Amino acid sequence: CTLNISVGLAVCVCVGGCVCPNDGRTYIMYHGTTSEIAQAIWATGFRQSEDGMLGRGVYLSRDLEKASRYPIDHPEEDRVVIVVKVNVGKVKKIDHQKHPMQKTWHNNGYDTAWVPPNCGMVKSGLEENCVWDPKRIKNLKLIKPTRVPDQTTAGSSYGYK
Repeated sequence: CTLNISVGLAVCVCVGGCVCPNDGRTYIMYHGTTSEIAQAIWATGFRQSEDGMLGRGVYLSRDLEKASRYPIDHPEEDRVVIVVKVNVGKVKKIDHQKHPMQKTWHNNGYDTAWVPPNCGMVKSGLEENCVWDPKRIKNLKLIKPTRVPDQTTAGSSYGYK
């Protein structure tokens, strides 16, 4: 990771080849959503999703490109990325489908589950994190998504997928 002190403290930011988030460290992460939902999150904070690839929690990524693709199949002009600061606590690496702790990591004492890039769990090949407790997440700012290659047309055009 590289250090980013522009937000008032030293935090690790994923650049290029992400390494596993270190226990107890604070990272800048991103969450892609719609403008309407971003305003609700900004006003009241994040809430756990009921389920997902890693079970309950708040899904984030240290990779802005990953967050910029969400929500998938939503008009790009209404997409927003929430930039957050997260203390990841104790991290469990989940690096393959049907991992024995894929949805039970929190029950085993972990605060965050981390899916490394290019491990076969995520279609895009980009990293993903699931944070159990929304209180570990501090909203910093809202930004427009970064332009990323459109995955549906084999990279021949650009969109916010």
